[in-house]
Amino acid sequence: MIAAVIIFSTTYLVLAIGRLPGFRVDRAGAAIIGAALMITANALTIPQAYAAINYDTIILLFGMMIVVANLRLSGFFTLVSAWTVEHAHRPVVLLAAIVFVSAFFSAFFVNDTMCLVLTPLVLEITGRLRRNPVPYLLAVAMASNIGSVATLTGNPQNMLIGGFSGIGYRSFAAALAPVAALSLPVLIGMLYVVYRREFGTAPAMAIEHQPIDVDRVLLWKSLLISVGMIAFFFAGWPVANVALAAGALLLITRRVHPETIYREIDWPLLVMFIGLFIVVAGLERTAVSADLLAAAARFKLQRTGTLTGAAAVLSNIFSNVPAVLVFQPLIKHLPDARRAWLVLAMSSTLAGNLTVLGSLANLIVVERARGQASITFWEYAKVGVPVTLATLAIGAWWLG
Repeated sequence: MIAAVIIFSTTYLVLAIGRLPGFRVDRAGAAIIGAALMITANALTIPQAYAAINYDTIILLFGMMIVVANLRLSGFFTLVSAWTVEHAHRPVVLLAAIVFVSAFFSAFFVNDTMCLVLTPLVLEITGRLRRNPVPYLLAVAMASNIGSVATLTGNPQNMLIGGFSGIGYRSFAAALAPVAALSLPVLIGMLYVVYRREFGTAPAMAIEHQPIDVDRVLLWKSLLISVGMIAFFFAGWPVANVALAAGALLLITRRVHPETIYREIDWPLLVMFIGLFIVVAGLERTAVSADLLAAAARFKLQRTGTLTGAAAVLSNIFSNVPAVLVFQPLIKHLPDARRAWLVLAMSSTLAGNLTVLGSLANLIVVERARGQASITFWEYAKVGVPVTLATLAIGAWWLG
């Protein structure tokens, strides 16, 4: 038990700080090492480690990565985003357009993708118009987090929760899409208030059309398969099966070299998931799990507000995926586990907007904008903190 606790604690410490000090070990490496040590320390046998892995989640994430890679390579996301912002003739309309495009596509195709696509587009447009790019970049990052709360395929932690809870795609969206819809106006309003000089008295503007390189055959093929995939999701088919089938169909092609697709897949994330499943299972098989259940009862974790706050704090310490895995052994024992899973999905996702380090989507925007726009920790926080607190309150109220 002592060995399992030490391995678990060390693994999560590396996840919290992002690397092992003095060594070239990242989060994925920490998860692999932690899983191997759990087996070596006899906290788990090899068969028990295999059984700990939620293969549905891994398959769903893998299939979605292939679908998203094809859509991105075809130019679909850039085409839609560019068309939308070109028809926004005032800065505040441009802001709203960026927010809704980022949120809508993040709900279905993983939020990190929209940050990769929209950040260079926003930088190009704001540069041509001589506008301050920072509020629009913040809109990309925060709207992608908010939009991703709406469905099981919006982000990796929702995929995890879908696998653990058994909640269907349609039921999940019915419960959490309203939270995303209510939160987006809050984001727009807060950005308008904080950057009122940018939006308050700005004149009308014209955004010139720029040609976009699009592979039309790949675009239509990817789009048709993606629409069919989402339709099957809502029809109640197993999401992992559907996503894998969609990805397999897209790999049957004459136009795209397979290695191009493979380079788009986030292999370290998949490996980190597998390792963390084993690390958490090793801790769960010790007496510590009973102590955690007792603590959950003592702190009344079944209450929406308590669980929301606890999940938000842990998500900002360890990141949202590891935080969800920490809560997994506790949630399934709560009186209303279904509602608790939804609260966890809502709070772990919206908590990502608290600071620039709160989610990978934020870091993608900051890094891709580096050299053209500076988003400091405090620049982000003056919008992120109030938006996070307000949207968490909306989510807790809606689910409470």
